Amino acid sequence: MVLLDNFYKGKRVFVTGHTGFKGSWLCKLLANAGAEVTGFSLNPPTEPSLFNIAKIADVIHSIIGDIREFRVLKDAFNTAQPEIVFHLAAQPIVRDSYENPTYTYETNVMGTVNILECIRQSNCVKSFLNVTTDKVYLNKEWTWGYRENEELDGFDPYSNSKSCSELVTHSYKSSFFTDKDGKPIVPISTARAGNVIGGGDFANDRIIPDCVRAAQKKEKIVVRNPFSTRPYQHVLEPLYAYLMIAAKQYENSKYADWYNVGPDDVDCFQTGALVELFVRKWGDEMTWVNSNDGGPHEANFLKLDCSKLKATFNWHPHWNLDIAIEKVVEWSKCWMSAGDVCAIMDKQIDEFLNA
Repeated sequence: MVLLDNFYKGKRVFVTGHTGFKGSWLCKLLANAGAEVTGFSLNPPTEPSLFNIAKIADVIHSIIGDIREFRVLKDAFNTAQPEIVFHLAAQPIVRDSYENPTYTYETNVMGTVNILECIRQSNCVKSFLNVTTDKVYLNKEWTWGYRENEELDGFDPYSNSKSCSELVTHSYKSSFFTDKDGKPIVPISTARAGNVIGGGDFANDRIIPDCVRAAQKKEKIVVRNPFSTRPYQHVLEPLYAYLMIAAKQYENSKYADWYNVGPDDVDCFQTGALVELFVRKWGDEMTWVNSNDGGPHEANFLKLDCSKLKATFNWHPHWNLDIAIEKVVEWSKCWMSAGDVCAIMDKQIDEFLNA
């Protein structure tokens, strides 16, 4: 299956946050689909990084810059003249947001303002997608999934800043990108995704990267909150949904809206169960230990209702969590043995698109 029937072939696409984990996989997808991609971001946030390991800079035009610096962003944007924009640039770690809330809000809120200003001051963009998070909702710890019309109010600085990013997007959409008859001038959507996993995530304070690091060092996996429940999905799941939403609203502005992107209920796992699955897939007699460190507040239960995305686009998840963990293990063991990571990514992308 060719990605969305060759829609992205030759399209000019601008990706903020392209050096991150999700951004690198997105750029790989777009490059494979024949898009002309310009990425704008800080240097990769981790060492090692998927961006460098997968040589993403070799297949796109990569610009290193700070989303908070409007003039630098605007110069890059004007040069690229994008038709489609994906906004992924963010400070994405909850614990880091407690340590540096000012930077988190500057990046996640004003970064959104800046990219929207670039679009407002141009006439080239025909589709914009702001990628946020499932954590934008006021979390009441209930057992059913949040829908797109639920109240926004993230608790911690990261979650709250992404709620603010949603509100900024809503305001710009109403104020600048809708005509007097209520029709979109530029189709704009936001996508609220659950927790993603996949090969090449080296972030601190995330459970699957912690598992891979422990496997590499042949140590026990330390799990600080094994009873928290999250919707886990392979990174290709939301990325494909982003590409689909952006393409569909490009062709018909009626699809511009707010969408949850998450797995089916069966893949809402407690963290301890997720780690147990990883241990079984990895082998080598790996084990894990419960070590709650009493860190800052994080929600214990959170999941999404993705009925809207399914009904609108006839969308459904491709891979369950069992397969997703297999793909993480496959990628990680290839990287640890100095194998061809780019080939593994191409293989997994092809498998996903043909699932």
